[in-house]
Amino acid sequence: MPALKDKCHLCRREGEKLYLKGERCFTTKCAIIKRNFLPGVHGPSAQRQKITDYGKQLRSKQAAKRLYGLNERQFFNYIHAAMKKRENTTEMLINFLESRLDNVVYRLGLVTSRAAARQFVGHYFVKVNDKKVNIPSYSVKPGEIISINQVKINKKIINDIRERIKAKEVPAWLNFDKQKLEAKVISKPELAQGEKQIDLKSIIEFYSR
Repeated sequence: MPALKDKCHLCRREGEKLYLKGERCFTTKCAIIKRNFLPGVHGPSAQRQKITDYGKQLRSKQAAKRLYGLNERQFFNYIHAAMKKRENTTEMLINFLESRLDNVVYRLGLVTSRAAARQFVGHYFVKVNDKKVNIPSYSVKPGEIISINQVKINKKIINDIRERIKAKEVPAWLNFDKQKLEAKVISKPELAQGEKQIDLKSIIEFYSR
């Protein structure tokens, strides 16, 4: 992933919010609000040209990768695994992406972005079934319990989390006890519970060429 200062360029390149900067994305400082044009030396004069079907598929793939914070190899591995399954490919892809531990941490509202979630997990701030896990790509399963390693985190961060999650909506496949700061995975994520701006059909078509 690019440095933080460059992340707004990614949203502007895709022409939509990818929520890569956490809370900033919900303010008037968001680049899509302030500078909703292609990045580069031509600035506002640059025109978004009509693109081919291949171009649309490529942009959908790039947007999905950036949204979930994955590199090409990671994303391809998920696509390849989804295509090998007998189940619906798009359903399986969403299952793989949404079940990542860093995504779950983000969905619960413990942090404000997936990039922050990867750091949160990497610093041993998260437990799965009461065992410390520091692998962002860890795939959670129904029945597993995700909790915060409160011994590792200072009180200020805990208080910030409690304040942040008050109005946070949690996906239906997660049951979050906001008092205990503990979540249970009650089912696999479904297609409708993934990111709305991702065109999964175009992504599958891109890799099926």
